[in-house]
Amino acid sequence: MTKVHLLMKKEDINEEKLAEGNKIAVVLDVLLATSTIVSALKDGAKEVIPVLNSNEALELARRYRQDEYVLAGELDAKPIEGFVYPSPTLIGETINGKALILSTTNGTVALRKSLLADKIYIASILNNPAVAIAVQKCKEEQTILVICSGNSGETSMEDFYGAGHFIDCLLKNGSYDLTDAAKTALYFYRGQEDSYEILLDSYVGKLLEKYNQQADLMLAASKGITSIVPVLKDGKVVIESILV
Repeated sequence: MTKVHLLMKKEDINEEKLAEGNKIAVVLDVLLATSTIVSALKDGAKEVIPVLNSNEALELARRYRQDEYVLAGELDAKPIEGFVYPSPTLIGETINGKALILSTTNGTVALRKSLLADKIYIASILNNPAVAIAVQKCKEEQTILVICSGNSGETSMEDFYGAGHFIDCLLKNGSYDLTDAAKTALYFYRGQEDSYEILLDSYVGKLLEKYNQQADLMLAASKGITSIVPVLKDGKVVIESILV
């Protein structure tokens, strides 16, 4: 039976272990990196490039014409000068046909630390059902690693909830051997009815509310509103499939 592990934060990623055996990584940063990535692709982004920091983002942007990309990022939830804040509702207004170069404190770093996995899926509450269906095609000898990006070394409630939602979707069409951490996320998710309230009550959710970003909170809390299945391949996030 396929094993499902859960990591609580990006700092728990062991890149050497990730390279051993056959690992499928499912990365979540519900507020906001993976929600922003999924939403941008839904809104017509050509590709999304997750970077480690703002310096790498600026270097990469020099390879594009100004009308070919959107440069977005935050550091410790604060805006970066010259960058669009990584708000999915804001980015959606101008991203169609362009590349999104994205730098965030946790989510894009988690994605880059996952590069040695056999396959890397980008998941959020928006597209967990579709990603779960795609992941169910994995072989029994593969291990599924659900990665919560966390919040600067701390557990993130919204990522833990999103991981539970993903695992719940996974179990709808198959049987899996869950670790205790994976079971705990699942039980937490099943005990909470209102995804918006959970996100709003999280540390990052309170920050977003303070800065009047309720629209982003509402979007990030929307369950299964897109069937996009994004994967990180050759340093870029692209749509692997759109399930119907």
